[in-house]
Amino acid sequence: MDREFLIDLFADFGPVTLRRMFSGYGISADGTNFALALRADLYFRADDETIPQFEAEGSKPFQYQTRSKTVIVNSYWELPARLFDDSGELAVWARSALVAAQRAALRKRPKARKAKTPARDAPAKKAVAKKPVVKKAVAKNRRVGKAKRAHRTRLR
Repeated sequence: MDREFLIDLFADFGPVTLRRMFSGYGISADGTNFALALRADLYFRADDETIPQFEAEGSKPFQYQTRSKTVIVNSYWELPARLFDDSGELAVWARSALVAAQRAALRKRPKARKAKTPARDAPAKKAVAKKPVVKKAVAKNRRVGKAKRAHRTRLR
């Protein structure tokens, strides 16, 4: 799929941003990635609420082959082929995929951490002095001639 085709396909949905990803494009709206266009297929973001729609249409999750196994990505499902001809219904599916992606982003956000404040009654910790780091001299392996070797052995 090329850029122009994808932009035309999502015309009823609204403006989308296409970014080069793997062997295709990542499709996003409002800063949220909700679809993948890989090879000749289009995959929409899905979650527990939207997967039954995809299953009812006979769609399959995105999968790819590694050297040792087949990896199945349940968060992206193949778009039913009939939707390529119906841009109005495709826009409905795209909106539900965008909502599913936004729900997933909310679940991923880390909780805000509270700043640690020392307790008023707790005794202050003493500062521990660190030992200075001593660099060891590294002996260089050099070739030494017979005369220097003989001289070194006499000094010992």
